[in-house]
Amino acid sequence: MIMEALLSSTTTTTLRASLTPSSTKPPLSLSTFTTTTHKLSKSNKNIRLRFSGATSPKPATETAVDTFTVPSEMKGWVYDEYGGVDVLKYSSNVTVPSVNDDQVLVKVVAAALNPVDFKRRLGKFQATDSALPTVPGYDVAGVVVKVGKQVKGLKLGDEVYGDISEKALDGPKQSGSLAEYTAVEEKLLALKPKKLDFVQAASLPLAIETAYEGLERAGFSEGKSILILNGAGGVGSLTIQLAKKVFGASKVAATASTSKLELLKSLGADLAIDYTKEDFEQLPDKYDVVFDAIGQGEKAVKVVKEGGSVVVLTGAVSPPGFRFVVTSTGSTLTKLNPYLESGKVKAVIDPNSPFPIDRVKEAFSYLETGRATGKVVVYPVSEEYILEKLAQ
Repeated sequence: MIMEALLSSTTTTTLRASLTPSSTKPPLSLSTFTTTTHKLSKSNKNIRLRFSGATSPKPATETAVDTFTVPSEMKGWVYDEYGGVDVLKYSSNVTVPSVNDDQVLVKVVAAALNPVDFKRRLGKFQATDSALPTVPGYDVAGVVVKVGKQVKGLKLGDEVYGDISEKALDGPKQSGSLAEYTAVEEKLLALKPKKLDFVQAASLPLAIETAYEGLERAGFSEGKSILILNGAGGVGSLTIQLAKKVFGASKVAATASTSKLELLKSLGADLAIDYTKEDFEQLPDKYDVVFDAIGQGEKAVKVVKEGGSVVVLTGAVSPPGFRFVVTSTGSTLTKLNPYLESGKVKAVIDPNSPFPIDRVKEAFSYLETGRATGKVVVYPVSEEYILEKLAQ
């Protein structure tokens, strides 16, 4: 019960499917995801951590904390040259980042991977990258353990989540979320929804902010129709939900492979298109907005209505398509928190997640196959925090 109070919510659902061989994997839907238990071993202790389906007398965000001891060095993943997964090294003597006046120091409990993480590591935008060596990671969920002088809305012990780099491609943080601590501007964070655990919260920031900003930039609004390409991906799965349940879409269509069609429907898609059997551009329907989260911009413009918009996240852009890079802001997360608390919008986490911190290379290799469903999450990042809370 103590760990459920710390790391789970009241009657929340962790979106993680039971693992089955790929040849026999059933279609994915929200109803097929099951609650899970994760084993954490530290100093010869085995602790069963239950994340969901628990009823806690004291939600995690109410945990009282007076002081935290912050070391000068931490454990984390680092690379000092660009390249494949082999450039990643796990180190126990990474310098804990200093905290500016407008920042807080977050003890990282969970982090998530995004395509921009491995593209950055490959050197795709090194001209605008921060200096090496780099601790990778944008998405974070954790606990505030130090507060800058100008911080007004957060305090020690607050459980927060966010995308730690305001601009993903323009000078992203050198010390990211795949380490025990990360320093983040207060404006980039939001309080973690009480009904979400750390794994769920970590999966959301960059993807849900990208989905929301893309819909806003496209002028999407109630009564409009939308086609989402790669609807089962991290951004796509959230775009379906936001379009339908936040913006009030009249029709949501989305593409995915055969096994993922039921997942699209369970997220709110009115039409699930199997891209292995149908070419969406050959279908008769046209849409007010096409949200291309896979890199098919040249095809996407063929199915947009006259006067409509095509949002392109990657690949070639043809008129009326436009590309943008998300601007991280905690205010977007705060705005969407009620939908997350109510369960109208849900985190979608890949069935193979979470990966423990010592399997980050494996997590990256899996993400880079392009076959992930929803988000790939790393947990636990900071075992010491969990053990300390358990001891209390």
